[in-house]
Amino acid sequence: MKPMPIVVAALAAVLAAGCASSKSGSAYERREARREMTVRLGVVESVRQVTLEGTKSPVGTAGGAVVGGVAGSNVGGGKGAVVGTVLGAIIGGVAGSAVEEGVTRREGVELTVKLDNGQLIAVTQEADEVFRPGERVRVLSGGGETRVSH
Repeated sequence: MKPMPIVVAALAAVLAAGCASSKSGSAYERREARREMTVRLGVVESVRQVTLEGTKSPVGTAGGAVVGGVAGSNVGGGKGAVVGTVLGAIIGGVAGSAVEEGVTRREGVELTVKLDNGQLIAVTQEADEVFRPGERVRVLSGGGETRVSH
């Protein structure tokens, strides 16, 4: 059996795991459970659609390089296989990085909120809820994270 299907399966699993991280206003990491958060109330002043860039970790690059190297090694024989392996690894690394960034990219929203105390803040998060100017919202802050919810 060729190692290619195993490598492809491993790369797919790693990339899928990278997708699990969320910047949604309604998604919490396990470590955030049972932690006190400060709640402030306010009104949405403006809503702007944004794009949250995908992750750019070495995982996509390395996985793509492995797959590309294995695929390239099947080209030719002798020195041709070595050249194919090197070129395949380079092309695969670039492609793997691009795939990781594209797969983990999300639509986001930048919310400008006027708090009841008069302070104006902006929070950017995944666009998993619809917000409209004039709506009353809650702003939750704690542990270096801030999110807006209804």
